[in-house]
Amino acid sequence: MSPILKLGPQGDEWAYDKEARSYDLTRGVSESPRFALRTTHGPPDISITLSPALSALVVVDMQNFFLHPRCNDHPTGLAATERTLEVIARCREIGIKIIWLNWGLSDDDLGSIPAATQRSFGSTLITPSLDNKTARNGFGSDMGDGRGRLLMAGSWNAEIYDPLLEVSRPDLDLFCNKNRISGFWNGETPLAKALAAGGYRTLLFAGVNTDQCVLGTLADAYYRGWDCIMVEDCCATNSPGGHDVTVYNTSGGYGFVVDSRSVAEGVLGSDTQV
Repeated sequence: MSPILKLGPQGDEWAYDKEARSYDLTRGVSESPRFALRTTHGPPDISITLSPALSALVVVDMQNFFLHPRCNDHPTGLAATERTLEVIARCREIGIKIIWLNWGLSDDDLGSIPAATQRSFGSTLITPSLDNKTARNGFGSDMGDGRGRLLMAGSWNAEIYDPLLEVSRPDLDLFCNKNRISGFWNGETPLAKALAAGGYRTLLFAGVNTDQCVLGTLADAYYRGWDCIMVEDCCATNSPGGHDVTVYNTSGGYGFVVDSRSVAEGVLGSDTQV
């Protein structure tokens, strides 16, 4: 029996080497280097090899609204920001595309957002809060203090958090707005169109919040047939237990889990092993 197990439809398959305990996600692409790295959760001693030319790092919702002290208290999110900066630098070195996926609503969006989603971001309309910093009066509401309308495209609160904004590259990166928890909730979202146009098949995920917008987008990508790799220390949430459950389910079902150290120590070359 061959030690190589093929998974998926012809032309879009993975190859799993039982002896090396390695998944090859490159789909036979040979004109660009391969990048191999170790997983951090799931079965032990597993490595994955991807093609940077077919891969993108999707940075989800690392915006002022979620991370800046003027809008939120998110210490784990700030720690994840530091690791994300390191992973972005490494991705640029090896040729993985950077995609910034952020809430960025238009006035037209405001009339079509479902009730459940509106409630999530209008909690203080239902239960008033004395804390203006964390008040959530609904999409498009004026947050006051120069922060702009809540998660509207072009507002200060919807801008990429400054340390990340400083390393973004408008000439190289892709910038995709979203109007739902998931940036991939249908095949016509800006993210869906960007992935199709670029031919990206393997997605690494960073961002906040792990169990909400990161998971929503990652799960939709999984349902639609993309490879999903969660970079665990580049993701964060304030939800009790939310991060650990997402790591568990991603490593056991949706895809793979790595961390910033795995990415830093990954091996780039024509015939890579880690």
